[in-house]
Amino acid sequence: MKTTKLVRSLLSLAFALFVVSCSRQETAPAATVATDAPGQGQSAVADNDSQKDIVKVAVGSPAHTTLVAAVQAAGLVDVLANAGPFTVFAPTNAAFDKLPAGTVASLLQPANKESLRDILQYHVAVAVYRPEMLKDGRVLNMANGDNVTLSVKDGKIVLNGTATIVGTVAASNGIVHVIDGVLLPPAAK
Repeated sequence: MKTTKLVRSLLSLAFALFVVSCSRQETAPAATVATDAPGQGQSAVADNDSQKDIVKVAVGSPAHTTLVAAVQAAGLVDVLANAGPFTVFAPTNAAFDKLPAGTVASLLQPANKESLRDILQYHVAVAVYRPEMLKDGRVLNMANGDNVTLSVKDGKIVLNGTATIVGTVAASNGIVHVIDGVLLPPAAK
C-alpha cells in the first residue's frame, strides 16, 4: 500500500514538473519584481545579473524538469529561493525514471502534497555542504527531520548507499549536488 502511494505521488510529481516546464515564461529585466503577481515571494524576483539561486539553477537545467515540477507542486519554490543557506541533493529526470511506474504522477497529485513535501525536504539540508565536507560516514540532518548517511565508494560520494553525486553547482543561496537517485525518507516509526 505504501508503494502504491509512493508511485501515485511520484507520478503526480512528474505531471507537475511537466506542467511547470511547459509554462515557463520569458525572464523579466534584471532586478525587477513581477508587478502583476501580488503576494509572490522571493522566487518572483527577476535578476539576470546576480548568481542564480537554487530554484533558478534547477529551472535552468533540462535534466531537472521533474524536480522543478515537484518543487512547484509541493509549494516549496519560495522556500528554496530564500536566502538559505541550503544544500540540495537534486535528482535528475533519469533518477525519477528509476522509480516504479506511476510513482511521480501520483506524488504530484494535490492529495499527496504532504508526502511529496516530505520526500523533497529529505533532499535538502539547511547548511552549505561543499564536496570536500562530504566525508565517509558523515550523517546529515535533512529539512524533514530525518538523516542521510554518506559513504565514499570508488572516490564517489554516495547518499544512503543508493544515490551518487554526479555534479555540483554553486548557487547564491547554497549549493546543488546533482544525484542519480531519488532519496526516500525512512518509514515512520
